[in-house]
Amino acid sequence: MLDLKITGGTLYDGLGGSPRLADVGIRGERITDVGDLAQAESRATVDAAGKLVCPGFIDAHSHSDTYLLIEPTADSKLYQGITTEVVGNCGASAAPLHEPYRLPSDWLDKTYPGVWHSVAEYRQLLEAAQPAPNTVLLIGHNTLRAGAMGYDDRPATDEELVVMQRRLVQALDEGGAGFSTGLAYAPGMFAPPEEVEALGRVTAAAGKIYTSHMRSEGRRLVEAVRETIDVGRRTGCRVQVSHLKTAGKGNWGLIDAALAEIEAARREGVEVAADRYPYTASCTDLDILFPDWAASGGRAAVLARLRDPDTRRRMREDILNARAEDYWASVRIGSTSHPENRRFKGQPLLDVARALDMAPVDAVLHLTDSDNLMTSAFFFTMSEANMWKILERPYVMFGSDASLRAPHGPLSHDHPHPRAYGSFTRLLRAALDGKTVPVAELVRKATAFPAEQFRLTDRGVLARGKFADVVVLDPARVRERADFGDPHQLSDGVEHVLVNGVHTLARGKITGQRGGRLLA
Repeated sequence: MLDLKITGGTLYDGLGGSPRLADVGIRGERITDVGDLAQAESRATVDAAGKLVCPGFIDAHSHSDTYLLIEPTADSKLYQGITTEVVGNCGASAAPLHEPYRLPSDWLDKTYPGVWHSVAEYRQLLEAAQPAPNTVLLIGHNTLRAGAMGYDDRPATDEELVVMQRRLVQALDEGGAGFSTGLAYAPGMFAPPEEVEALGRVTAAAGKIYTSHMRSEGRRLVEAVRETIDVGRRTGCRVQVSHLKTAGKGNWGLIDAALAEIEAARREGVEVAADRYPYTASCTDLDILFPDWAASGGRAAVLARLRDPDTRRRMREDILNARAEDYWASVRIGSTSHPENRRFKGQPLLDVARALDMAPVDAVLHLTDSDNLMTSAFFFTMSEANMWKILERPYVMFGSDASLRAPHGPLSHDHPHPRAYGSFTRLLRAALDGKTVPVAELVRKATAFPAEQFRLTDRGVLARGKFADVVVLDPARVRERADFGDPHQLSDGVEHVLVNGVHTLARGKITGQRGGRLLA
């Protein structure tokens, strides 16, 4: 007797081959049969006639680490068909926590159902919350570095590096699936390549993956790609280039050289892949615009510089000197913190500057100051042609680069990038409309391929014996609804989602049943 039978759907098994009409039988947490199941008895049936049936999508680049503890239904991800999130990216992870490390600003101001320090303690809280999606936890370099030596602009001592290595070993043993860097952010930006490689050797010894938000996605893109791949060459670990992009119009022409670096390394046998989201605007904290020298020492030190008139003038000058006059038209404010700044959420920076009667650079300094470095922004600096070129590469999978959100509750009050709600449905719509790779290839790049890259055993494929992470969607209706002006909008068209056999979304409604687990 089956627990659930999905009948009459067009099945994409995740391996990239042609779709076929087939039924899927599920018992417990596993798929038991794929084929003609007309005679099979089942406790429940989903009629998928006219619908697509796929493996659950894997968000290869997410930042939901702590949010899974307070909104475990993960609405924004579930309505995209996402059944697994890879978290802990860009060098920032929920654990391990050691003073003086501080969680990123968008995590720091939330209330959580418990206190944790180690990965083991975080894992206990995660299991108690029982999130809807599976979770793959990377261990952040910035987390380790700040916990071992603070936010200073200097190399680690031998003793500090040993502390980082030891803590990484423990974190991987307790459930971490890999190691991530965020080399554009403090304190990771201050680490020499040798430090990253030393931690890469720990990662390789554990058989885990290394992912990197590289030092540059602009002028020095090619060098940054080479540095990232070299960690794999020299240590033997698998490598993931995070959210591969070309930022800044003057750098768009670097894309072919960057792709050539990856392709040459793959021919050499380096296990390197990449991920990308389907938007031409990035999103991060507005203080990313500050010069590197202003980022050392941690939040209190950065705010002290920002509030010192002489240092603020120097920061202003460096910010202006690093950017063309027309740059400011590419920036749009996201979330804000101070009550007086809430009116600016989702607004173009130039409009904000006019409202404040300030130059754009001064509006940046004003917002970051009054928001205590808790302002986010969208940066429209990428090429759409390059975006599709990257997304279509067979070694590029998909990642939202976003924490989960919900249109209700504690995660509904900010102003996120629409990628949090729409990345995978936007990609599906593009494939169904013939604007990118065929649907079968897109499904492979969202399922079996990331499962292989992250070593997620028995996932990413619809076949007998695999875990029952399954999505049923309506090809006529699937689309993203979120946009930059109104981002808190759930996607359309995903009708059923099962995670480890648990029917979590049924007929487009959340059931309240959750079956996600930590995948180590």
